[in-house]
Amino acid sequence: MNVSNSNAVLILTAYGPPGPLTYGVFFVIFLVYLATVFSNLALMLIIFFDSTLHKPMYIFLFNLAINGLIGSSAVCPTIMQYLLEDLKSISLTSCLLQTFFINVYATCAYAILTVMAYDRYVCICKPLQYHSIMTPTKVRLLLAVVYTFPLCALTGQAYLASKMPICKHIINKLFCVSLAVVNLACVKSTLDTMLVLGLLFVFCLFPLFFVILSYIKILIVSINATKTAQMKALKTCAPHLITFINFSSATFSSVIYNSFYDYLSNEVSVFMSVHFILVPPLLHPLIYGMRTQEIKISISKILRKNIFCTK
Repeated sequence: MNVSNSNAVLILTAYGPPGPLTYGVFFVIFLVYLATVFSNLALMLIIFFDSTLHKPMYIFLFNLAINGLIGSSAVCPTIMQYLLEDLKSISLTSCLLQTFFINVYATCAYAILTVMAYDRYVCICKPLQYHSIMTPTKVRLLLAVVYTFPLCALTGQAYLASKMPICKHIINKLFCVSLAVVNLACVKSTLDTMLVLGLLFVFCLFPLFFVILSYIKILIVSINATKTAQMKALKTCAPHLITFINFSSATFSSVIYNSFYDYLSNEVSVFMSVHFILVPPLLHPLIYGMRTQEIKISISKILRKNIFCTK
């Protein structure tokens, strides 16, 4: 990092002064964050300890829960801290780290949802070949790709951002995001902006296209199947499809928030910014817990073994 940037302090101006409203928002975010941590940890423990869930789909779901904890923990504690403080300041280093983990959360979530769509495609379109295709080695390879490419690309982007000489110190947002950091530079670089947009295309739009293509193929196969097979395919794909739509809508809200922040009301801006961080990590484990039969059975077994048997 440049010497001129090493001690830089940035001010986040999207917060109001501490008062009853900010305390109420703090309480809501605290409850949501607590529920997010509990639900994701519970899902991870259920998958870890129940050997019947050691299958590709649930291994990917386990990683999606880890990713949700990374995303919510990168932002929620900081927001809660700033809601109670008069001065909302953050060092450039901390801002870059926060941006890095938010980007890891977004890109890895899409990557995990993409390999989950591939898993559902193989399960429905090639059921007899499923176990020969989705081998443990194949699952480990997919997870390596899920983490390696985003982490390498985002590390490079964060390094380049840390080298920019900055002349501005005001970020009119609730937390640090890539485009806001780029706009702090003394000279606005088209290359840096294009890099951020390029990462958005590669790690968000391309997975979106792949997931849509997978479901088109699943739909074609399901149309020609029996009614029973159609219902089975629907039950198999419904949790992933709901999760994917939920995360895509949250991502779309975040893009709108970062692009048109100056034209939105404060209430809409706050909702759209926290929606991306708060809602998906909380809903993903709940969606799978309510709509996935094997997880519900596992939860029932745990309750019978540890609660009802004790009584």
